[in-house]
Amino acid sequence: MSDFPVTPDGRYFVAKGVLWRRTDPNLPEETRKAQVGALMRARRAVRDAQTSDETAAARAAVQKAKVALGERGPVWWRDGAPDYSRRAPKNTPYAAWWADLED
Repeated sequence: MSDFPVTPDGRYFVAKGVLWRRTDPNLPEETRKAQVGALMRARRAVRDAQTSDETAAARAAVQKAKVALGERGPVWWRDGAPDYSRRAPKNTPYAAWWADLED
């Protein structure tokens, strides 16, 4: 992810002008590796799906892995801050940070 800017609090990276939640940094390395493997297998299954049922099952597996990684579902931070995933940084509390990066 080093090619993408990361918010100062480490919660998001920015790709194509959109905030994306990062993996929970508190996950044990073994768990993280296992879930990344599951995610990659699920993404390949989406690519290779032949039927709508296969596609739906593969997408559900992607969702499950993303939730396990903390990239979707309940947020992994505990300070009560809302989730700004899939929003432009300029429309969030990260606006000043983003503007400084663009300069």
